[in-house]
Amino acid sequence: MGIHIIKMPDIGEGIAEVELVEWHVQPGDAVVEDQILADVMTDKATVQVPSPVHGQVVSLGGQVGQVMAVGSELIRLEVEGEGNEHAFKTRAAPAEEPAAAARAEPAAAVMAADAPSAAMSTRPAAPRAEHAAAAEPHVEQAAPVTQVPHAATHAPARPEGQRPLASPAVRRRAWDLGVTLQYVPGSGPAGRITQGDLDAWLARDRNDTSHRTTGSLYQAHDEETAIPVIGLRRKIAQKMQESKRRIPHFTYVEEIDVTELESLRGRLNARYSTERGKLTLLPFLARAMVLALREFPQINARFDDDAGVVTQFGAVHLGVAAQTPSGLMVPVVHHAETLDLWSCAAEIARLAEATRQGKAARDELTGSTITITSLGPLGGIVSTPVINHPEVAIVGVNRVVERPVFQEGRVVARKLMNLSSSFDHRVVDGMHAAEFIQCIRRYLECPALLFVE
Repeated sequence: MGIHIIKMPDIGEGIAEVELVEWHVQPGDAVVEDQILADVMTDKATVQVPSPVHGQVVSLGGQVGQVMAVGSELIRLEVEGEGNEHAFKTRAAPAEEPAAAARAEPAAAVMAADAPSAAMSTRPAAPRAEHAAAAEPHVEQAAPVTQVPHAATHAPARPEGQRPLASPAVRRRAWDLGVTLQYVPGSGPAGRITQGDLDAWLARDRNDTSHRTTGSLYQAHDEETAIPVIGLRRKIAQKMQESKRRIPHFTYVEEIDVTELESLRGRLNARYSTERGKLTLLPFLARAMVLALREFPQINARFDDDAGVVTQFGAVHLGVAAQTPSGLMVPVVHHAETLDLWSCAAEIARLAEATRQGKAARDELTGSTITITSLGPLGGIVSTPVINHPEVAIVGVNRVVERPVFQEGRVVARKLMNLSSSFDHRVVDGMHAAEFIQCIRRYLECPALLFVE
């Protein structure tokens, strides 16, 4: 028997370190070739690291949430035969010499290349069941209270420390329902928990009332829940902090009368929704922004503040902030200037769905030049959106409300909506920001102009 060391693989694109977001195995587990060992996360994607060999887990090289360098030791397996530990020791020996020590620091890429090659499955950051409680922006809550069965009635279905086997879909559903999988017996291969096992457990638990107690609505609670900020949630936190630290934001809010626009949208949907799809407000706003950016190209830009260079773009690569079960992400509608209303609506819907399911490609999540953010019916009256660094502007959509308005001496009902937009004051002057939003306002309040070149 020998020891086989698997090192953190080189994911490419110049990435020097990744975050360890989940272990799929524990010490003592038997693994087979191509079995997924761990999930690691880069800036935009989660990468699954498979095992290139059969063996048994001896030790893990890091904790969940730990940032690990490419080429560092990820996991040790006990395997039949000699293993590769001796080869790594042989290569590492010269590093103890002073001359070699000076060259040791940039060796991460070489170490990754020396490690046995293993196919990696790269996907955009998929929703993680363990962190789903942090997903919804309009609900402030800790992790769901876990449904721990009464000790006298239910015993764990497997030995303490043994990880229950279940697919991501089963784990996510169990998380949503507050069920601890450690207590759920599995009927699948190797004791894997299926959806049917989860249904049977829920039915059994509903029929068992021995552990239920009635409490007061005003009962004191002293629980504390510590939730590690890891994975996509950490990336979001870092991105927001970086944006607020680097960019001097200023926010401009304007009220838009969208009565005519909503009337047009209703007529278009009534006539064309069957064959072309349903239109929301966003494709109209996207088209208005495309036209307005022709007059204000300095807003369709990215600012490299380290180099002191502003790059203006002729193409409008429109980021559309989307909420996913694992957090906020910004898929990108590339070349929005080439799309009509229905094409734009279809692309926004496709990207939003792919992002929510964790299937968006890397290039669909990068390259935006300006961003729209909208919370739909939860949009509130005013917001102060955070700019998607290194862009210089973001346009926020608030909800549409019907209010009485004086018009030519009469009180009439009109549909009104605020645009709350933030700008980088280093690049965009207040006057230009106001003129840009007023230009968008003209297009939205007279939607016929959207179709006039």
